[in-house]
This record gives sequence, structure tokens and C-alpha cells, in this order.
Amino acid sequence: MVSDEAAVRAAIAAARAARGTADVPIGAVVFAPDGAPLASAHNAREELADPTAHAEVLALRAAARAYGDGWRLEGCTLAVTVEPCTMCAGALVLARVAKVVFGVWEPRTGAVGSLWDVVRDRRLNHRPEVRGGMLADECAALLAEFFGSHRANPEG
Repeated sequence: MVSDEAAVRAAIAAARAARGTADVPIGAVVFAPDGAPLASAHNAREELADPTAHAEVLALRAAARAYGDGWRLEGCTLAVTVEPCTMCAGALVLARVAKVVFGVWEPRTGAVGSLWDVVRDRRLNHRPEVRGGMLADECAALLAEFFGSHRANPEG
């Protein structure tokens, strides 16, 4: 098994791969039940001109292809640097992810406990374990660096 801290550290590494792009540096990694990484991704909305190209969605898609159980990621863990939004929270529930662990809370769009709590809605047939706030300062620093440089240089 991979520890929660190690999982988020892997997500931070995935987010760093977005440096130098126009995409917000959010990273996600999906781990198999035995702790082996199945897939990692960073936000690529700008790069792919795709509003659904969030790190979590891209990682879930790749992990589903790699895991070999169709679309189900039962027993898997999703690690992400920022609390998932409603789209991503819905996707991880539908993929049957067992656990989501993330870095920084997102009070404006977060759907894993901040603004909404999609993943623990009792009306849904699957509710993953959640652990938020892991390495939050490091995850927040990635965002602060990105937005600080973009505010200083709006062109890029």
C-alpha cells in the first residue's frame, strides 16, 4: 500500500509536469489496491482545448485502461493536489474509487467536503473514503506560484 503522504507527493510531481504550460498545475495519480501507480496526469484543459481535461479525469481514464477491470477502479486510490470539483468527484464515485486523498481544500468549487460533498451523498451507491488536507501547504504553493506569475505577466 502507498501511504497518503506518498500518494499526494506523487500527485505533486504530476502537477509539476504542467509547469511552463497555460494549465493550472493540478496533478492526480491513481494507485492500484497494492499501491502500484496505474496512471498520473496534470490538468490539460488549455493544452487539449477540452473542458473535461482535469487531472483527475485524465488519470481515471488512463487508470481504467491499465487496470483491466473495464471502467471499475474498485480498491484503487486517487491522489490529487486540490480537492476535486463536482465533475471529478462524480467521476471518481462512478469509477468506484475506494479512496480519495488530496492536498489543498478548494472552498469555491470543491465537491469533496468544501462547497459540496458529492462523494459522501447517501443517495449514491458508492461512497469512497476521503482524506483531505494532506501536504496542503506544498499543494497550495504550486497554485500560488502559478497564479502569482500569471498575475505579474497576464500574457503567459
